[in-house]
Amino acid sequence: MSATLALRAGLRVSRHGGLLARPMSTSSRPAMTTLVSKQQQRQRLFAAAGAFAAVGTLSAALAAPSWTQTEEAAPETSDLKQALSPKEFRSFKLLSVEQVSHNTKLLRFALPSDQHEAGLSVASCLVAKANIDGKNVIRPYTPVSLNHQRGYIDLLVKVYPQPGGVMSRHIDSLKPGDELEMKGPFPKIPYKKNMVKKIGMVAGGTGITPMLQVIREVLSNPDDNTEISMIFANVTEKDILLRDELEALQYLYPSFKVYYTLDKPPSKWKGGEGFVTEEMIREHLPTPNDDCKILVCGPKGLMDHVSGPKASKTDQGEVGGLCEKLGYNKDQVYKF
Repeated sequence: MSATLALRAGLRVSRHGGLLARPMSTSSRPAMTTLVSKQQQRQRLFAAAGAFAAVGTLSAALAAPSWTQTEEAAPETSDLKQALSPKEFRSFKLLSVEQVSHNTKLLRFALPSDQHEAGLSVASCLVAKANIDGKNVIRPYTPVSLNHQRGYIDLLVKVYPQPGGVMSRHIDSLKPGDELEMKGPFPKIPYKKNMVKKIGMVAGGTGITPMLQVIREVLSNPDDNTEISMIFANVTEKDILLRDELEALQYLYPSFKVYYTLDKPPSKWKGGEGFVTEEMIREHLPTPNDDCKILVCGPKGLMDHVSGPKASKTDQGEVGGLCEKLGYNKDQVYKF
C-alpha cells in the first residue's frame, strides 16, 4: 500500500502519527455524499489508515481489518478466546506507551496470544486494580482498541495531579514489561443497530472513550443508518483527545458530526467557547423525541451541568441539568 494511494483517500499524517482530514469546503460535502457510497467511504478510510499503520498506534487501530464488517475482512472467530473475565482480575503485561497529549497516554497491554480478544461489547468498560501504598485501588476504564482486536488492548489514561488521580499516576509510572490487573467487561448501554435514528453525544476529556466505542460500531456497519452528532468539551485545544481520528471520520462520513467547545480557546478559534450551553445542544444535537438518544460522559461537573448525576453505579437517576431544561426524558438520556 503506497502513501500516494492513501493520500488520494483524502487523509494525511499529523506530526503525532494520527490521521488528519484534508480540508474540504462545506459546498463540496454534498457532492462527496452523492458520489461516494457509505461502503466506499469506509474502504477509503481503511486504505488510508493501512498505509500509515506503522506510524502511530491510533492509526494502526483504525487500520485493523476487524473494524469492517464485510465478509472478506471479518476475522475467523471460531478459535478466538476471551482474555478478560468479569469474575476475576487477570494480569496483563504492558507492551508500549504513547504520549497522546501533555497529560494523557495511550498504553497497549498484551493479551495472552494473538488468538485472544478482549471480549468487550458496545458499550462496556473494564476495571483496573493496583495495590498502592498497601491499599487496593480500583478504577473503571473504557478501552479505545477495537472490541474484537486480537492480541492486545489499549487504554487511554489521563494523568491527574494530587490529591486525586491515585490510579492514573500509578498507571503513568508503569514501564513496558510491567503488569496491570484488569477485570470485565461490564456492560453499559446495550447498543443495537438502528435502535434510534439519531444519537447525540456530550463528552468531556476522556469521556470520549465510550463515545468512540459507539461511533465505531455505527460507522463500521453499512446497514446502520444512525446519525451521530457530538459536542466535545475540553479546557484547551491541546486537551482535545483523538482529534485527528475524529476529524478523519467526520470527513469521510456525512452521518457523523463533531463540535468542539473550549474553556480557554486560542485566538481565532472557530468552535464553541466556555461550558456546554442550551444553545449548543439545540444547534448541534437532536431535539427531544422518541427516536433519539443523548449519551453523556465526562467529569462530574460536566455530568451535573448537562444531564444531572447518576443516582448510583446501577441507577441512572432522574434527568437534570440542561437536558431537563430542554425537555429530554429519562428514556432519551444515558449517563456513562
